[in-house]
Amino acid sequence: MLVPIRSANPPSGQAPTAYSEPPVPPARESEPRVLKPRRAAPADAVRPTRAEVNLQALRHNLGVVKRHAGSAHVWAVLKADGYGHGAPAVARTLERAGADGFCVALLEEAIELRDAGILLPIMVMGGYYGGAHAELVHRGLVPVVYDLAQIEGFARLVRSGAASGPIDVHVKIDTGMARLGVTLETLAPFAAALARFPEVRVRGLMTHLACADALEPAETTEQMVRFDEATALLARHGVRPTVRHAANSAALLRGQALLDAARPGVALFGVAPRSVGGATRGTPLGVGLRPVMSVRSEVIDIRDVAQGAPVGYGALWRAPRPSRIATIPMGYADGLSRQLSNRGHVLIRGKRAPIVGAVSMDMSMLDVTDLPGVSVRDEAVVLGSQEGPLGKDCVSADEIADHAGTIPWEVLTSISRRVPRFYREP
Repeated sequence: MLVPIRSANPPSGQAPTAYSEPPVPPARESEPRVLKPRRAAPADAVRPTRAEVNLQALRHNLGVVKRHAGSAHVWAVLKADGYGHGAPAVARTLERAGADGFCVALLEEAIELRDAGILLPIMVMGGYYGGAHAELVHRGLVPVVYDLAQIEGFARLVRSGAASGPIDVHVKIDTGMARLGVTLETLAPFAAALARFPEVRVRGLMTHLACADALEPAETTEQMVRFDEATALLARHGVRPTVRHAANSAALLRGQALLDAARPGVALFGVAPRSVGGATRGTPLGVGLRPVMSVRSEVIDIRDVAQGAPVGYGALWRAPRPSRIATIPMGYADGLSRQLSNRGHVLIRGKRAPIVGAVSMDMSMLDVTDLPGVSVRDEAVVLGSQEGPLGKDCVSADEIADHAGTIPWEVLTSISRRVPRFYREP
């Protein structure tokens, strides 16, 4: 199971309105230094482009998820910088709001959370630890393993006296993802070999669902059958984990694969899981969820162009009539996909303005010919809702994903670290 390194109930208080980087502790002699990229700080922001994170909506979504989870523990998945929302501030909020633990993909992500003062258990699911096994144990992190070489690495720490044992791990089983995990064909020899490493204790068993967001549950059902087979095989070798977990956001919201714990990710940020292209049939998965992030900028330039005049790189758009073109300081380096060229929309004064021409690295152009009264410094909403003198509308992550031919996960995680995050308590 996941066990806190100390009290999991720090004093309550208001989450920060702006995140600042914690000091980086010095590396201990002879240990590898794990560094992380720095994100733009709100206090240093000059241009108006920013992402706003609604912490009240985040707490609300955790409540929705916990109701679906029932008696299962909820381990919030905060990989990829908390799905682009800023993992440290998000983790602090969820820790206070009653999450049972956190999951990340990389050791570097886990260390960032510990450095930010997170006390709850943190599971590192990616399985690659390089030469930093000692750092992982020292930080009180929970490793996921699927190879005997990983088991040996942790056993050597105990044998050398560098760590006290046994070291608790979770074993990942490949039940159909074909990505990471012990396959059913190799599980028996793997289980037999575990007896050689009493310094390592298997406390958890996990798998990753490949098709939980599909309209039909057949693939997930088959994966869970294989997971049960793996559990029984391990038991015959004397390996009996105390906690099993498989459910992601989609499975959790559908009531599938609910075991001892669940690992919701994108649902916590207000996005209903779905397949590429959007599943439009069946029961909606996102009932009750609230979007957590909005992305906003401002108009920095307006100009009139003649009919037939080109706009942007490659002249991918030519004005079909005399047009007014507004420029905003956000481009594909900030997470506004180039696939939105001549396809996406931005909200100004409460109404949609089409993105015209190629999205540039740092800027994008909008056709505001049909939006009377647009001026420099007007707010431009790239993701989220806006109410203004011309109406009220919303651009969702799902809509952006549809235009860009991708999924909402990519939309959220593509908002780059040079876009500062502001944390709001409405």
